[in-house]
Amino acid sequence: MTKFEEHIEVKGARVHNLKDIDVSIPREKLVVITGLSGSGKSSLAFDTIYAEGQRRYIETFSAYARQFLGGLERPDVDKIDGLSPVIAIEQKTTSKSPRSTVGTITEVYDFLRLLYARAADAYSYKTGEKMVSYSDEQIRELILTSFSGKRINILAPVVKSRKGHYRELFEQIAKQGFVKVRVDGELLDLRKGMKVDRYKTHDIEIVIDRLAVTDDPEVEKRLSESINTAMYSGNDTLMVLAEGESEPRYFSRDLMCPSTGISYPTPEPNTFSFNSPKGMCEECNGLGHTYQINEHKIFPDRMLSIAAGGIAPLGEYKKSWAFKQLETIAKRYEFDLKDPISKIPAEAMEVILYGGQERFVVDSKSLGVRRDYTIDYEGIAHFIRNQFNSSDSTSIKRWAKEYMDKIRCPQCQGTRLQKASLNFRIGEKNIAELAALDIAELAVFFENLEKNLSGNQKIIAEEIIKEIRSRVQFLLDVGLDYLSLNRPSKSLSGGEAQRIRLATQIGSQLVGVLYILDEPSIGLHQRDNGRLIRSLLALRDIGNSIIVVEHDKDMIKSADHVIDIGPRAGKHGGEIISEGTPAELKQHDTLTADYLTGKKEIPVPKRRREGNGKHIVLEGCTGNNLKNISVSFPLGKMIGVTGVSGSGKSTLVNETLYPIMNAHYFNGVKKPMPYKRIKGLEHIDKVIDINQSPIGRTPRSNPATYTGVFSEIRSLFTKTPEAAIRGYKPGRFSFNVKGGRCETCQGGGLRVIEMNFLPDVYVECETCYGKRFNRETLEIRYKGKSIADVLDMTIDEAVEFFENIPKIYRKLKTIQDVGLGYISLGQQSTTLSGGEAQRVKLATELSKRDTGNTFYILDEPTTGLHFEDIRVLMDVLNRLVDKGNTILIIEHNMDVIKMADHIIDIGYEGGRGGGMIVAEGTPEEVSADEKSYTAQFLRRELDPALSH
Repeated sequence: MTKFEEHIEVKGARVHNLKDIDVSIPREKLVVITGLSGSGKSSLAFDTIYAEGQRRYIETFSAYARQFLGGLERPDVDKIDGLSPVIAIEQKTTSKSPRSTVGTITEVYDFLRLLYARAADAYSYKTGEKMVSYSDEQIRELILTSFSGKRINILAPVVKSRKGHYRELFEQIAKQGFVKVRVDGELLDLRKGMKVDRYKTHDIEIVIDRLAVTDDPEVEKRLSESINTAMYSGNDTLMVLAEGESEPRYFSRDLMCPSTGISYPTPEPNTFSFNSPKGMCEECNGLGHTYQINEHKIFPDRMLSIAAGGIAPLGEYKKSWAFKQLETIAKRYEFDLKDPISKIPAEAMEVILYGGQERFVVDSKSLGVRRDYTIDYEGIAHFIRNQFNSSDSTSIKRWAKEYMDKIRCPQCQGTRLQKASLNFRIGEKNIAELAALDIAELAVFFENLEKNLSGNQKIIAEEIIKEIRSRVQFLLDVGLDYLSLNRPSKSLSGGEAQRIRLATQIGSQLVGVLYILDEPSIGLHQRDNGRLIRSLLALRDIGNSIIVVEHDKDMIKSADHVIDIGPRAGKHGGEIISEGTPAELKQHDTLTADYLTGKKEIPVPKRRREGNGKHIVLEGCTGNNLKNISVSFPLGKMIGVTGVSGSGKSTLVNETLYPIMNAHYFNGVKKPMPYKRIKGLEHIDKVIDINQSPIGRTPRSNPATYTGVFSEIRSLFTKTPEAAIRGYKPGRFSFNVKGGRCETCQGGGLRVIEMNFLPDVYVECETCYGKRFNRETLEIRYKGKSIADVLDMTIDEAVEFFENIPKIYRKLKTIQDVGLGYISLGQQSTTLSGGEAQRVKLATELSKRDTGNTFYILDEPTTGLHFEDIRVLMDVLNRLVDKGNTILIIEHNMDVIKMADHIIDIGYEGGRGGGMIVAEGTPEEVSADEKSYTAQFLRRELDPALSH
């Protein structure tokens, strides 16, 4: 093997903060890149190695395709040798579409659809009988044997349980040469102008032929022709009615119920897709839920009158067309708009809500004249529904939603599929029931499936079942046994989405590929870490190279090769400070080595806080998998919510507690998951949720704009003598407003090259060279620095530069305190990692004057953080709690959990096996619990402290 075949050689990497580094990465090994946040790990893994791999892939396109990609420049690196095709599995969250589910992303649902289309048994939704289908030959033989010696009518059904007078249909049948029809069970001769009652439902069949069934070959021939004609007219279904009998027998080329004649079209994979018109429920269009008008929201207080604003969507009385119509309705039903709504007649309320059209006359006794009035009113409920269904405006849809409730679709009961699709079964289960099972239960179902299949079904299903089993096994291997296939992908955490992509990649069984992963252990309990590591090792063992950007101790210890980048973050990082096997790494004098060997550690607090004695008590939580639990959150403490992945932590905190508190303090609109009651909200002033969603989705957003410090800096620049002479206002120094910005890139610093079949590419603006502002604006300087120079400063530099301006200094200092001194003020939000974005949010909240009575919620704040960064973050959080605030952290990281004052452990398992409180109390009390998985790992962290 040549050197290039054994290693990926990177020479002279200078992307972002990398200091012209050379690194040799062994191929077909598990390589972990670690180091402080912002030290340059992602710059090496994603912005250098992955970017170059992508660029080389694009080089293989034709010249025509490449002309659209001209701006995709090579990363700032001298050369990379030994690079194989690269697949990056990043933390980017999956599709936000409500139609995307775990089943569709992993393709397991696609295989299920194929299985059901080819091997499922169909059952009638009316009688539950097994459906049958026949060929024309079989139908002829069945008629000859079943009706031998009898006179029969062969009928073609054309109308089934529908209203109408059907005059045109009868004329059409007569023109085709038929003379008799059967209407609602009665045989009738066709006559001119024939019609039926249009307001009743009818069954109409054409009498195709009447004959006596004998063994005569002529009869057999005639029967075959009649069957053919009946099938043509009856849409592949016919009925046979023996004379003297009232119940016909049904025969169909399609799947058909032998008793009632209901038929299903031949199943195909689309029949079971909730994204296809062939399979989706017509009521909810395959979403599983609909919106229903809530009258209580339209009339919140029935003691109010209409004039005083009793109809919430209309507000108080004003001169408008809507109120004019309400006055007309009031005249018709003899009430006054100043009457309380509770006194208005029921018929009038029906018209107000659902509309009506009516003309009526009112006699004026005083004037002795008659006046005509017309009610032509759509109805408030209909108006709201129409606005919701047809408006393109997001704000109007949001307005309409305020008066509606999201409910499970009454037709499909949340399964998203048509009635017919739900009546195909394999092993006594329909496809929706399989999609609702946990992955672990699904694995058991497919393990035992062969026993329930017939010989023919086994042959058809063998290959499909093999594919499903292997994909389900990969999902189990990466610790996702608690998910179900129908779980919407937008509800997945970053770590879950990444592990699903990992499972899909393992399933593809590619060889010779370089996989780059960004912290796959996020959101994974220590218990499941082993499974994830085994999956990565399996991927390596089939001949792939794996690079993982990771801080997890177990992952570092399991690696074949570790690269430690540092020594610090930002401008002070970007160098390789040590590399080698995990054992060799421990010999070096680096921060990572110190934490791995125990030389440095995050100490266990000497004592736990007592709190302020007050509690928020949440009772009867039943959302998702929560088993009617009641939880008490002690205030004035740091609370840790722990438990295995999928146990119900996010459901309890993010989906139940936070929406209740947000609605209480800030009128939030998100509906919480079901609960009985909450007590103690009066003990705190406000709630702040600091999650990992990006702080901005465009390159225009940056830490300076998000934290609000940029407004102060712009005001400062307007006060410089030169700006005052030129009459510049703060807007002059904004890259979002015309005047001061560069107009070529409109202040973006980048131009977007749109791709038709690839993601958009950003290239540096050729006019301002990424400075964002025009020449005149850049001439204004404060202490020798232009506004663009200030945006290029790191937070550390800016803290020194602005130390004499208290308003600016305070905000910048908090960003520095959370360990983000290395990022620059103008760094695009899109380039910040999830952990960095969360800390920018945290710094923004910290820089506000806190009341000492705030409830903070943090969801996995250690994402993307090195051991040293966690220590810095915990210092900041401890300061907040010491001021009297309450902090609730959802976390798997033991370094954080051991520092909490109070732990709520949810479990025991994920999915259906979770949703219960396993243990609660101080870390010492919880670690004594024998059943808790968290306790097993917590004991290891506390043991050294307990032995002192």
